[in-house]
Amino acid sequence: MDIIYIQAKRWQNPVGRPEIQKFVGALVGQRAKKGVFITTSTFTKEAIAYVDSIENKVVLIDSHQLAKYMIQHNLGVSTSEVYEVKRIDTDYFEE
Repeated sequence: MDIIYIQAKRWQNPVGRPEIQKFVGALVGQRAKKGVFITTSTFTKEAIAYVDSIENKVVLIDSHQLAKYMIQHNLGVSTSEVYEVKRIDTDYFEE
């Protein structure tokens, strides 16, 4: 069984490599091999490159991806409008 650690940060500035390194260090300290780091901001290129270069599996979720997941799983969102999309029924016009 794998233990997955999660860290969520409410930031306005991009999350850099030092913060991700601290998180990975905490994972190593707990002997965990997997983690998820969520931010309301974005990640720097250096942070993303660091995650790609390490042995531990760390998933980075930025504000854009977080919003997609929230909408996809109907979490913390509500429907404000529904649109109906029509298409032409060609069978109706065939003889």
